[in-house]
Amino acid sequence: MDALTPRGGPRPTTTSQIPHSQIDQQPSDDRYLSAVLDAAGSWPGVREGESAISVEGARALVLADDLPAGPAEAFFVGREFCHGHAKGDHSLHLTLPFDLVSEVEAAGWTEPHFLVHSGRLPRTNVMLYAPRDDSEVAVALAIVRASYDFACGVTATASTTTI
Repeated sequence: MDALTPRGGPRPTTTSQIPHSQIDQQPSDDRYLSAVLDAAGSWPGVREGESAISVEGARALVLADDLPAGPAEAFFVGREFCHGHAKGDHSLHLTLPFDLVSEVEAAGWTEPHFLVHSGRLPRTNVMLYAPRDDSEVAVALAIVRASYDFACGVTATASTTTI
């Protein structure tokens, strides 16, 4: 993967229960999360709405029914491939292709959803930590773009994806 900048600082603390949440290192408001979701919501075939699987108030990115779709593990439920958490969390859950999961995690941007460890969710399900500034918004948006490509059935590889 080209130029995936490591995330600064230690990893945030997260929960290991439903809801899987980030509990520290959030920004004071949702402007950075909104910037990511607003930009991604403008991509072709993406519609925004309430998440069908996350906490109340979570904003989901859903692939339109008339677009070709990727594999089942590119989605949480229906065609929802990403959602941003509400209520002060500001992190996101999204899906990534298998070959990107480890690389993005190693750079400190994501962690597996805790249900991945018990085999209850596929390894493609990750938490993307809350962006804390404009430079992190840019990286978070690139990671969400990889999730969108995965949902659209575009095969991304470490050699072809720029984050």
